[in-house]
Amino acid sequence: MAKLKTAYFCQNCGTQYPQWMGQCKNCGEWNTLVEEIVEKTTSSHKTPPFSKTKQHVINIVEVETNEEPRIKTPSEELNRVLGGGIVLGSVTLIGGEPGIGKSTLLLQLALKMKKKVFYVSGEESASQIKMRADRLTDIQNPNCFLFTETNLEKILHEAKKLEPDFVIIDSIQTLQSQLIESSPGTVSQIRECSNEIIKYAKENNVPVFLVGHITKDGQIAGPKVLEHMVDVVLNFDGDRNHLFRLLRANKNRFGSTSEIGIYEMISQGLKEIKNPSEILITKKFEELSGNSVAVTLEGNRPMLLEIQALVSTAVYGTPQRSSTGFDAKRLNMLLAVLEKRAGFQLGAKDVFLNITGGIKTDDPALDLAVVASILSSNEDIAISEHYCFAGEIGLSGEIRPIAQAEQRITEAEKLGYEKIFISNLNKLPKKKFGIKIEEVSKIEDFHERLF
Repeated sequence: MAKLKTAYFCQNCGTQYPQWMGQCKNCGEWNTLVEEIVEKTTSSHKTPPFSKTKQHVINIVEVETNEEPRIKTPSEELNRVLGGGIVLGSVTLIGGEPGIGKSTLLLQLALKMKKKVFYVSGEESASQIKMRADRLTDIQNPNCFLFTETNLEKILHEAKKLEPDFVIIDSIQTLQSQLIESSPGTVSQIRECSNEIIKYAKENNVPVFLVGHITKDGQIAGPKVLEHMVDVVLNFDGDRNHLFRLLRANKNRFGSTSEIGIYEMISQGLKEIKNPSEILITKKFEELSGNSVAVTLEGNRPMLLEIQALVSTAVYGTPQRSSTGFDAKRLNMLLAVLEKRAGFQLGAKDVFLNITGGIKTDDPALDLAVVASILSSNEDIAISEHYCFAGEIGLSGEIRPIAQAEQRITEAEKLGYEKIFISNLNKLPKKKFGIKIEEVSKIEDFHERLF
């Protein structure tokens, strides 16, 4: 009997080591190395070194391109993120926090698609999935087939027998192959299972959705090679204390990664948000100081966000700087610019900043709205609810141009705003907008025109 060959794999990054170590040299994590059996495949399972079909070297100019056939899903937000729909034979990996709505999103998709769907769950029983399906929608897809199994060979056998149009596997970390003698969720199991699933998808031209768990750092658990192997990597995130969920594409071989989809979590599941700006902006009955509206851009999608700031005298001597949804270091930088370049005495005052709706964004065009909110709260003068802002602020106090200014102006005009403040360095097309464009160059100039 041949001696079993073992190796140690880091469960965080997938790096292989010949012997155990306390710390992984690649990712720096402690106590993540686990011993796994590395088995050599027998000669009957070996693939030939060369394919039977003859391949020829071809000039790139001579290659014929065909547009990939896509399946339109009932969710317009998902279609947008995927680049127009699901490509046949593609493998999509979707990750996110526990309870954020990954399984809910895919179950809604399975119930509403007019296709034969094979839904595999290694985490829930069939009765649990049926209870959730009854809660989500009244529409029941008679061609949706459930299979609660974690054995990879059984899953692929049933899939080939059923011949579905669409496969959902929840989740890849629960699957186990008989060829690998290690527990589910280990690096070896994830790599082997994902390999076989991708092979099945490409050979049968069937799109597959994989749900992936994430680590405490927010990365998809398992080897990084998993994200390299699949065609699309989606990230489903949001604040659990708020209703909104954002679907982003971190990788997409068939489309852009700059689009986002926005959903709202309700008792009946996930509801698509067609126009997020109208929901994220509070309809105020009275004008209050410290509130402003920023025109931001998530990928290619313009959105209007409400920025709230509160400036008060520091009680304990050391001023507090707190921000929700906005980078705290960038807030400190903007406060330093206001004090050094524009002469506003904010060094002895507490500053609290909040982006409403639980949205987190790193768009530098929020700077102007943040400064407007801080100055408004500091001087206790309300900003007109018909004004909006889009501009980046530099360290010398200048207001810098922003990307896709025309698209932002059009969105603000569509929602009925009367004036937008932007940098005078932005190159705008020579056409008339239905909104007044206030071009500013420095913070002092901006302060004079605003108040």
